[in-house]
Amino acid sequence: MSTDATADTTTDTFTEPVRFDTKIAVLLRDDLEPWQRLNVTSFLVSGLGSQNPEVIGEPYEDADGVLYLPMFRQPVLVFEGTKEVLVAAHGRALGRALPRAVFTSDLFATGNDRDNRAAVRAVATAELDVVGLAVYGPKNAVDKVIKGARMHP
Repeated sequence: MSTDATADTTTDTFTEPVRFDTKIAVLLRDDLEPWQRLNVTSFLVSGLGSQNPEVIGEPYEDADGVLYLPMFRQPVLVFEGTKEVLVAAHGRALGRALPRAVFTSDLFATGNDRDNRAAVRAVATAELDVVGLAVYGPKNAVDKVIKGARMHP
């Protein structure tokens, strides 16, 4: 990843903005309830960070020396679209072999990771009722995957 940033070592501040050649995008189905949107987004992004360590920054520390967990080092852009947009995006993400996480409607009825994985495993790829998809990769590839979606309001 290129950051195009230069650090001023005397003050430990950045003199130029950080730019990313990659993108993290979450695509949500537009008919989800507000609580579902938040829940799905949280689950989806956790998958990206676990398998793509380059997306995780350094730990945080406040002025009193209290440490906090590291987070993504770049923004997560959240989009929404119809069921048809999600189906198309899922197919494009698979076709481009981008790192991805999927959330299906069946997962709203389960209560743990084992049952979540079993619910996805029980359905053929083309039949998954995808309500959320997270993808990570080069900006242009991610943009092509989420084509037809709009920024989440």
